[in-house]
Amino acid sequence: MEMLAALDDLDAAWGKLAAAPVGALNSLEALAVLDRLERHRRRLPALEHALLVQAQSQGTAKEIGAKSWRAALCQRLGISGADAGRRLAEAADLGPRRTVTGQPVEPLLAATAAAQARGEIGAEHVGVVRDFLAALPTGIDAGTREAAESQLAGLAGGLTPEGLRQVARQLLGYLDPDGTPDDEGEHARKRGLSLSPQGLDGMSRLTGWLTPAVRTALDALLAKLAAPGHSLPDDPVDRSDRDTHRDAQGDTRSPAQRNHDALGEICGQVLASGGLGHHNGLPVTIVATTSLAELSAAAGVAHTGGGTRLPIRTLIRMAATGRTNPYLALFDNPAKIRLYHGRRRRTASPGQRLALAALHRGCTKPGCDAPPNRTQVHHAHRDWQHGGRTDVNQLTLACGCDNRLVGDTPTGWTTRQRPADNRTEWIPPPGLDRGQPRINLYHHPEDILRPADDPG
Repeated sequence: MEMLAALDDLDAAWGKLAAAPVGALNSLEALAVLDRLERHRRRLPALEHALLVQAQSQGTAKEIGAKSWRAALCQRLGISGADAGRRLAEAADLGPRRTVTGQPVEPLLAATAAAQARGEIGAEHVGVVRDFLAALPTGIDAGTREAAESQLAGLAGGLTPEGLRQVARQLLGYLDPDGTPDDEGEHARKRGLSLSPQGLDGMSRLTGWLTPAVRTALDALLAKLAAPGHSLPDDPVDRSDRDTHRDAQGDTRSPAQRNHDALGEICGQVLASGGLGHHNGLPVTIVATTSLAELSAAAGVAHTGGGTRLPIRTLIRMAATGRTNPYLALFDNPAKIRLYHGRRRRTASPGQRLALAALHRGCTKPGCDAPPNRTQVHHAHRDWQHGGRTDVNQLTLACGCDNRLVGDTPTGWTTRQRPADNRTEWIPPPGLDRGQPRINLYHHPEDILRPADDPG
């Protein structure tokens, strides 16, 4: 194949380049080499875009054993979901296209794609152009959008990404001087909230955009609950003897901290109401699993149904306030819990779900980060319709998308339980198998750090 042969040549050339002595270069020569390498780095995505478009044009991700093309890239290339999503989105905008009759058509962002293929602009420049176009109101006509994209792409090669962002901001002001304060369509398009993964300190960043309607409702709630003296973190359920004026006088929290605590109060009241029913077989409340030793010592962390690591001290304080009614599952050793129902029932019991949540902490497919409350119980040893048993040592957790990938087809995944520890192994179809791990350790980072000879 011509492309594979060219890659062999590239591997040989790269080996020669990497072996060249760096120590003989002076500062200016080193910068000149870096400049050349940067141009090659910038050109690489253009080829990736074409390959991604070609792969998607030849079939569906399901046909090669993946739940989506995003998942296929993660699995085959070993990259993150965010990176895979970004590459697919850029390929859709910058990759080659064809009409229904097979005729070639320019990319959606033709000028940007051409500048990238020449190595004039990098990924950050492309991001600025795409963000600019996403910010344009839908009422801007196609011709104006194309001209603006072409102008930014032409300027980008001579600017840093920061400089291009300034120009894009100015151009957006020219094209949309009044903004779109009354455009409900634009509001609906931009709305959204994102919660980042927990940082090393356990904190999470909340970002997003609220529609005017949601902002209005939040304003009304915060006016009361975020006022000085309200929503104090250690408030008991019964506040009948509270002196709100006295509490307000001694409230040293910042406005941002009061807003945070008010959000906690809102969440606590909703959970305590009991009006949300059940989700995936368990009441909608805080489900936390920990060991008896950690709870007794008031140290360590519990793992919640949403995938959050919650300090034991915080869990105890939350339970003491009585506002969230946490559902606490205690196991001396979750791996030894055995709850059997055999063929008497098809679906897992609440007790089995708690045991599985404690054991697996989320979806068991390698690389999946779905927490327990976004998973289904899957018959890992043998599917129910083929005689599987609803016994805890034959069950596992899998998110809906991954659960549907398991099947007796050439592109289907297979699962099996390891008898020693009830961990679930996922065996990929041949097209996605690159020798990757069969066990998902995303939810068990302690197992990665534990020495191989430590039984745990």
